[in-house]
Amino acid sequence: MADISYKRHIAKTITWRIIGTIDTIILSWIISGDPFTGLKIGFAEVITKMTLYYLHERVWFKINLSKEGEILESRKRHVAKTITWRFIGTIDTMTLAWLISGDPLAALKIGFAEVVTKMLLYYLHERAWYKINFGLVERTK
Repeated sequence: MADISYKRHIAKTITWRIIGTIDTIILSWIISGDPFTGLKIGFAEVITKMTLYYLHERVWFKINLSKEGEILESRKRHVAKTITWRFIGTIDTMTLAWLISGDPLAALKIGFAEVVTKMLLYYLHERAWYKINFGLVERTK
């Protein structure tokens, strides 16, 4: 059985947050037309998203056991994780964008734009981490 450490989940959290924050800043800037709004939204979600992402990783680790007790790794699992994370992340982004910009329409536009970009980026991030052994005592196939 693979022993996925807390260090692995923390490292995944940090790498995803860097990618996600850059995407949020760029999209928020383009949609709002204001680079400072993009920066405010991007930096505001660093704490909320890192916390939510870490919890999401821990939940998926706990619920992803086969009958034999081995961690199941597959493209289907990565797609399911991508969808559940994007739902959580989009709600968080839209809430922060609305609070920071004061414009609910801009918040919706930012949220919907992120659905596309973040799902692709998250899936690629999951696939990359699947190939990395950091935090694993042994890898199951």
